[in-house]
Amino acid sequence: MTKEVNCGGVKIGGGAPVSIQSMTNTKTHDVEATLAQIDALEKAGCQIVRLAVPDMDAAAAFRKIKAKAKLPLVADIHFDYHLALAAIEAGADKIRINPGNIGSGEGVKQVAEQAAKRHIPIRVGVNSGSLEREILQKYGGVTAEGLAESALKNVAMLEQYDFNDIVISLKSSDVKMNYEAYRIVAGKSDYPLHIGVTEAGTPSQGKIKSAAGIGALLLAGIGDTLRVSLTADPVVEVSFAKELLAAIGIRKNAVEIVSCPTCGRTEVDLAQVASEIEGRIAMLETEGMHPLKIAVMGCAVNGPGEAREADFGVACGKGKGVIFSAGEVIKMVKEEAIADEIIKLAGEYAKDTGKRS
Repeated sequence: MTKEVNCGGVKIGGGAPVSIQSMTNTKTHDVEATLAQIDALEKAGCQIVRLAVPDMDAAAAFRKIKAKAKLPLVADIHFDYHLALAAIEAGADKIRINPGNIGSGEGVKQVAEQAAKRHIPIRVGVNSGSLEREILQKYGGVTAEGLAESALKNVAMLEQYDFNDIVISLKSSDVKMNYEAYRIVAGKSDYPLHIGVTEAGTPSQGKIKSAAGIGALLLAGIGDTLRVSLTADPVVEVSFAKELLAAIGIRKNAVEIVSCPTCGRTEVDLAQVASEIEGRIAMLETEGMHPLKIAVMGCAVNGPGEAREADFGVACGKGKGVIFSAGEVIKMVKEEAIADEIIKLAGEYAKDTGKRS
C-alpha cells in the first residue's frame, strides 16, 4: 500500500478511493472564467483541479480563485521556483513541479521548506516530452526505464531536504511505455501515484488510449489518483474518468446498464430500445439513490439469466419483452412499451431508495 497524502481534504494513497482530477484550460488570470470552469468540473464529479501558473499574474489570480473555489486547487509550475513559492503563499493545496527544471538546488530547498511548513504535498511530475538530456543520452531516447529513473531522481531531490509528502507521476503518450514506467516506480517506491496517459489526443482516440493505459494500471493495483488527458473540454475528461472507474468496478455509477451486442437471434430493435432507456435514465433524479443495475437483453440464450441478476431487466423475444424485477417475471410487453416499463420501474426505485437514504 502507498503512503497517504492530503490534498485540501482529499486523501491520496493509503488505501483511499481513487480520486479524479482535471486541469482548467482557461487563462488563470481570468478569474471569473476559471471559477466558472472549476464549478462545472465540480458538478461533473471532479475532486481536485489543477491550474497553470506560468507567471506572477497567474499566481496573483490563483489567490483570488482559491478564495472562492470549492475544490482543492493544485498549482502547476515549470521553470521558476519563485512561482511555486508564490502559489504556496496564495493558498495552493498542492504543488506540481519537476524539481529538475525549476531552478537551483536552493530553489528546490525553499519550495520544499515552504510546502512542509504549510503541510502541502508536492507532485513530482515527469513527462516523456521533458526528460533530462543526460537520461535521454543514457537510454538512447525516451524509455520506461528513463522515465522511472528521472522520477525517482527528482523525488530524491526533495527527500534530501526531508520532504516526503510526495505524489509521483511519470506519463507518456505511449500506452505500453507508460504502463511499464509506472510498474517500475511502483516496485521501487511507496509514494502515491498520479496516473494517466499524457497527450492522449482527441476524445475519439484519447478515450481508447486512456481506457487501455489507466485501466491496465488500476487493474494491476497501481494508481491513487488520475487524470484523463483529452483535447477537449475538461468536463469531458471527468465524465470519462467516472465511466472508466465504474467499468473497472472501482466506483459504482448510479445506474449501470448491461445490454447484449445482438446477433441473428435478436427479434427486436435492441439498439433502439437500449439507447432509449439509456437516454431517459440520464434524465432521472438519482441523488441519494442506491446503485441500480438494468439488463437489456435480446434473446432467450443469456437474456433471462442476465435479466434475473439485475434489479430490473428485459429478455426479448419476437416483437416483445419479458420484464423482470428483482429476479421475478412481472409482465410481458410489446417492443414499443419496453423502455416505458423499465423507466417507470427505475423512477419508482429512485424515489424509494432516495427517501430511505
